[in-house]
Amino acid sequence: MFNNKSDYVLNLNFGDILAKTLLILLFLLFTACSSKPQKQIIISTNQWIGYTPLFYAYETGELDALNIKIVTSVSLAEAGDLYSIGKADMVTTTQHEFNVLKKTTHDIKAVILIDRSNGGDMILSNRTLRALKKSKKIDAYLEVDSINQEILLDFLKKNAISKDKINFINKDQRQIQDVKNDPDKAILIATYTPYEIPLKQKNFKEIASTKDINSIIVIDALCARDTLVEHERQRLIQLKKVIDKAIEIIEKNPEASYKIISKYFSHVSYKEYRHSLSLIKWINKPSEELLEYIQQYGYKKDDIIL
Repeated sequence: MFNNKSDYVLNLNFGDILAKTLLILLFLLFTACSSKPQKQIIISTNQWIGYTPLFYAYETGELDALNIKIVTSVSLAEAGDLYSIGKADMVTTTQHEFNVLKKTTHDIKAVILIDRSNGGDMILSNRTLRALKKSKKIDAYLEVDSINQEILLDFLKKNAISKDKINFINKDQRQIQDVKNDPDKAILIATYTPYEIPLKQKNFKEIASTKDINSIIVIDALCARDTLVEHERQRLIQLKKVIDKAIEIIEKNPEASYKIISKYFSHVSYKEYRHSLSLIKWINKPSEELLEYIQQYGYKKDDIIL
């Protein structure tokens, strides 16, 4: 029994507060149990200069904020393999790898355009073009079933060099860097920046590149599984903004970006890094004309996040 009116009010208020507190705790507990943690998105990529924005965003923590992780490899094929076996949700590709994955997995969409090669993909040789035409046998090192192959075959056709005398040797780019410049052998190498740097130091010379091969335009895109596009579109839109921001920083302050991402390009100096960047063009803000053009490569303009 209450001694006075104030004791009654005090106990009534305490009861109300306790009830409200219990309701809040139950609500928080229910919310915690019912909400699922954000799924981590894994991007499979390779060490091509055009993917520098992804490396930069990852190293600065911008991708962590979106719960996105990148896994790097030394070849286009390896990056695609990780995606095809389900070890990655997204993958960086040229149109060649995109269409290979489209045929094999059927579960892929190009969602973010990043860059196009403007001399960044190239053919090297220890022979002049004239000497290559006279050679009876040529060892050609490349990543078979990649954009390397398309570029090499286009080069052979354009210069009337028969495929019959080509010994195609499938190697990833790190293995290709170990190729010896044997003066007794005619050698062709299909590669891309910055992997060409140590090869040129061995006196391999550039005899063709995407700067002068007009028949092939190499477009790099970030691709995703259909289900990811359907369920995570807002996060992909945020990823696009992060990539755009990274590109802007790389363009304005390449030296600062080099310090952050140099570990992805071991043995590449700042000067070489700047040169490699000059061999690509960013297309993260594509024109309507480009969006129409890329559809001939299998990309769909309506899938691209602008």
